[in-house]
Amino acid sequence: MNAKVDGERTASPARGRRGQGRRRLSVDERRDELIDAALRLFSTRPPDEVSIDDVAVAAGASRALVYHYFGGKYELYVAALRSAAGRLSVLLEPPTEGRPLERLRLSLSRYFDFVESHASGYSALLRGGPADRSGEVGEIINGIRSLLLDRILHALDIPEPGPVLRITLRSWMACVETAAMDWLERRDLARDELERLLVDQIVVLLHAAGRHDPRISALFDRLTQEELGQAED
Repeated sequence: MNAKVDGERTASPARGRRGQGRRRLSVDERRDELIDAALRLFSTRPPDEVSIDDVAVAAGASRALVYHYFGGKYELYVAALRSAAGRLSVLLEPPTEGRPLERLRLSLSRYFDFVESHASGYSALLRGGPADRSGEVGEIINGIRSLLLDRILHALDIPEPGPVLRITLRSWMACVETAAMDWLERRDLARDELERLLVDQIVVLLHAAGRHDPRISALFDRLTQEELGQAED
């Protein structure tokens, strides 16, 4: 048991000799390898349909090794989601320069950098039904959505949104998530075109929301004036 837990991929001695030299992974590297394998599986199937054995096979590890690092499937699922959320949060550090819509475009581009380069992590974050949104899992997903909302507010120079603006921005965030999942599945629209479409959509949403809140109307006017000024420059 200990030999399996401490070791690498499960392999026969002869196979190990033929491999001559596969580098022994550190504890953190081995854990990350298991998480990456789990993310790939959770991105294509609901968590209930993924077993510890599936993860072990995908990672080329023993079942005992997976249990050694994570204790069980739920702990592995939570660790995988935390890993994906952590990677996304690093990419979403707010831009410090440019006009509001420029900063929003840059933030959206960074978001899609993650979607494209960590497709399995992104899909795993969003996949699953309401039952998967409670407890630690719900905290992770709600935490990343709160971070996204903060980044949007920062990009638009809004210190504190009123209820109409908050609902409008969260509606747009849901649109972005749905669009990203659709894009990952189909890839029938250029990524830069999709990003431009989503920025246009938030402008239209703000215009509509401005009819219900004069502060949003003022925000819309400011954004459009700045865009017109940029075009003239």
